[in-house]
Amino acid sequence: MAGSAGGKTIEGQAMIDQHEFLTVHGCRIAIRRQGLGPSLLALHGMDGASGFGPLTERLGARFSVVVPSHPGYDASDTPEWLDGISDLANFYLEMIDRLELRNLHLVGTSVGGWIAAEIAVRNSTRLASLTLVAAAGVRASGVTMGDPFLWSPEAQIRNLVYDQAIASAQLQSLVPEDELDRRLKNRFTSAKLVWNPRFYSPELQKWLSRVRIPTAIIWGANDKLFPVEQAHEFKRLIPHSTLSIVPQCGHLVHVEKPEELSALIFNFIRQVA
Repeated sequence: MAGSAGGKTIEGQAMIDQHEFLTVHGCRIAIRRQGLGPSLLALHGMDGASGFGPLTERLGARFSVVVPSHPGYDASDTPEWLDGISDLANFYLEMIDRLELRNLHLVGTSVGGWIAAEIAVRNSTRLASLTLVAAAGVRASGVTMGDPFLWSPEAQIRNLVYDQAIASAQLQSLVPEDELDRRLKNRFTSAKLVWNPRFYSPELQKWLSRVRIPTAIIWGANDKLFPVEQAHEFKRLIPHSTLSIVPQCGHLVHVEKPEELSALIFNFIRQVA
């Protein structure tokens, strides 16, 4: 494991803020660590780990946050064994064991929420709680999901957020060539992982009743990718789960409403701790 660290101070203690690499199951992945406190593993969606920026810093005020870039994303390796979401779930179970994480709070957004749900179905012995934010993985009967692979580049940016000022700012900003390469890599890996069936696992939907740890489901009220009916489906399938709907918010809750999202996560974990 290798990396670089920076420092802030919280109540006299140096707060961890470092980037490093870790090799698990023959795959070298990039990891960011932020903050001090109970362990929290945050799993990103199709936009990659960099999209977690503001949320990572807020969560790092109260937790020891680990934000990995999934195999196939960002600066992480793309291993030959990576074929589907179940591979990532098993990979992270190995990583959790490798890092000896216990009483872990697991948070996943979008496709990362799907991975988190698959982890909890398989083995939750090291988990203290599960938070699913606008998660993929289930379908709601009679409801059609959006399809970002069919949207134009502009439509994709505009359809993922409610606040169109955010979308306009993104469209007007200049994107460096290396960032374009990163986005293309992430998009290619995402397509491979979720293509068939699209953003959905019949096996996951059958076995979500196995999730017996405290679970919070958080969703943007105006999500055009995964309509809010899917949030209700998750709540129906996961015993004793709670559901929070964030008003005037699209799919990227962590981008549009990082303060509201972090407050919901803090309150949920405080209640179940």
